[in-house]
Parts: sequence; structure tokens; C-alpha cells
Amino acid sequence: MWGIFLGLALLMFLAYRGMSIIWVAPITALVVALTGGLELIPAYTDTYMTGFVGFAKSWFPVFMLGAIFGKIMDETGAARSVAHFVVELIGKKFAILAVVLAAAVLTYGGISLFVVVFAIYPIALALYREANITRRLIPGAIALGSFTFTMTALPGSPQIQNLIPIQYFGTTAAAAPVMGLVGALIMLGGGMAWLTYREKQYTAKGVVYVELDKKVEEKEGKLPHWGLSLLPLLAVIVSLNIATVMGVENFTATFGRGPIVIIESLVLGVVLAILLFWKRMPNVVNTVNAGAAGSVLAIINTSAAVGFGAVVRAVPGFKTLTDAVLGIEGNPLIAEAVAVNILAGATGSASGGMGIALAALGENFVALSASSGIPLEAFHRIASMSSGGLDTLPHNGAVLTLLAVTSMTHKDSYLDIFMVATLIPIVSVIVGIIMAGFGIL
Repeated sequence: MWGIFLGLALLMFLAYRGMSIIWVAPITALVVALTGGLELIPAYTDTYMTGFVGFAKSWFPVFMLGAIFGKIMDETGAARSVAHFVVELIGKKFAILAVVLAAAVLTYGGISLFVVVFAIYPIALALYREANITRRLIPGAIALGSFTFTMTALPGSPQIQNLIPIQYFGTTAAAAPVMGLVGALIMLGGGMAWLTYREKQYTAKGVVYVELDKKVEEKEGKLPHWGLSLLPLLAVIVSLNIATVMGVENFTATFGRGPIVIIESLVLGVVLAILLFWKRMPNVVNTVNAGAAGSVLAIINTSAAVGFGAVVRAVPGFKTLTDAVLGIEGNPLIAEAVAVNILAGATGSASGGMGIALAALGENFVALSASSGIPLEAFHRIASMSSGGLDTLPHNGAVLTLLAVTSMTHKDSYLDIFMVATLIPIVSVIVGIIMAGFGIL
């Protein structure tokens, strides 16, 4: 079992040092295999690659369509149009909240959080410049809006972290709505309280906005109307959740088929965006090509982490580790939260960590649901919310991208990212587990 911990620690260390998980994951998996008594070559070519390919097979269409959707919304200016509308609605006086909510609307609409970072940053820069708020707080605001409640807690979110539990628990994207809404309020409220406190702290010390050496400007050109820009986002959300609103039986009776799945929702969003903004894309094929190409790195990174988890599951020590996690006294949701958090932190990936945890322990959690009487919807929501906790440790790919885009360092801004995207979401998970104990879903 210590080989598992050694492999996890090595994976975290190497990823933190900036090494790609694409080649780090198989090397650390071989460390686990070697200490666990597995043959090295079969451990890589069979066990590791089976896990890798299995995740890619299940989720590549979602990654690809999501990336294409995000690319179209970004290139046509539709994403920035929606963001501008939210900013104008909130007002520049509330610059931090405006950035958070603008990022949240885009993320909840199905746009990849990586795309959101690039779309929101120029707007945040302009707002913070006018409000004279230090640029150090931009990463925290974008992280709060895109890495937290819209990704894991809000019922109906089309983000993959809210979709993975469906295949293990047979639930829907809107599982445990009350728990999700309360968790979202804790993340948003707690995150805003922290960022507001930090703003006052910086201002009192005289740390205010300082211009970048190289000024970042928004893309030129007139943006499409915000109402039109919002339609593709709404199409994804509404189509994905319409069966939940109507009731699955009513939906099936009305339309003669089962609920709409995320692939169909994203296709609808992509087609609608192309039809609405056709004239804004100089070359539609090039835009789609760029979006599809951009999805490859994301799916390979996550699949590499899942492949590592497959090797971990194959060594004898994993049984001991599983027994330790499942043997945690009290509410079985605690065991799920611990398992998902640890693996998300180790891999630096919310979807990768949750994918590993549920692939290994999903059947156990289903059995625990039956024996404890806790609905599978609660297991879904706790798994999703837990994936958004320790995933944002310093080696997380989204964190590294966010800091790079905003020209900040870990020293400048990571404390804020940790508070809003790691610590406060973990608190929300604890509250969710307590709510499930009282039957509040």
C-alpha cells in the first residue's frame, strides 16, 4: 500500500514541477506496479492503457463537442457579449462580483473553464483598472466563477464534473438540487466574503491596480447582441434538464424516447451557435477544427490520470486502502468525499480524480446507498462537489493556466485561489453531508 502513496506523492511532485501528466502518469504508475508486484510492461500496455482508453472512449465526444462549442462562442464574440451584459447588469462598482458572475454564466452554459479564463480576463482587467483593485485578485475571482459552484454544485450543470456520477449512479444532472443550491450559495457567499476582505486588506496597505508592462486589450469589433449570444447557452442547459423538470416518465411518454444526454445537448448548442453567428466566423471549418484540436490535450491529460488509477486498482495494496476508506465510521458519504478529494488532489484533476474513485468504488457506494438508505442522488452530488476541493492544489492544470494568462505567480494569487476553490468548497461538502443525514436533498 505504501507504493500507492509513493506513486501519488511522486505524481503530485512532478506535476507541481511543471512536468506533463501525459508522461508523468505512466512513470508513476510503473512505480506503483513495481512496488505492488506487477509485471511492468503488462502493467503499462494492458492495465494502464485499458484505463486510459476506457475513459477516452466514454468521454471524448463530450470533451470534443464542449471544446468546439467554446471555440465558436469565443471566436464569434458571443461569450464576451454575455460577459459584458452581466458586467453592465451588476455595475462596475461591484467589479469583483461582476467578474465572478460573468465567469459563472459562461461556465454554467457549458463553456469549458479554460475558454472562460481567456474570455473573462480582458474584461476583468478593464474593470479592476477602473475600480483601482489590484490585479492579484483577478485569478481568485475567475476561479470562484468558473472552478467552483457552477462546475460541481449547481443542479443541471453541463460541466463534466457533474456528469461523470450519472453513469455510476443512474442519476440526472439535477441530482440533489437543494443540497447543490446550498453548496453553491456557500461557495459563492464564502468566496465573495474572502475576496472582499482581501480587497480591503490590499487597499489599506496601498496595494492597488498597477498597469501591465504589456497592456492586454479585448478583441476589436462589435459584439453580437447578448440575447442572441445567450441562446446557445440556454439551449444546452434546458435540453439537458428538460426531462428532469417534466419528469422522466412524462418526457418519455411525450417524446417516445429517454432523456436527452449531454452529447445531444452540446450538438444542439454547436449547431445553434453556428446558425446564429455564421457571418462572424471567417471560416467555419477552421473554427471547428481548432476547437476539436483543443479538446485532445484535455482528454489525454485526464485519461492519463485515469490510467494511473487503473494501475493503482490492480495492485494488492488497493484492497487495503479501499477497506480503510470504506471503513470510515459514520455516514458513508464521508468515505466518498475523502476518496474523491484525495484522488482529485493527487492527480490535479477534478474529473480525473472522480473518475478514478468512482470506477474503483462506485459499486461499493451503490451497495452502501442500499444498505444505509441514503439516496444515490446524495452520492452523486457529494462526489461532484468533492471533486472540486483538493483538485485545485498548486499543480492543477487549470490553476497553472489561470496564473499564466493573468500574468500572476503562485505567490501573488494562489492563496485566494486556495480559499475560494479548495477550502470553502470542502466546507460546502461537509454541509452537504450533514444535510443528507437529515434527508434534505
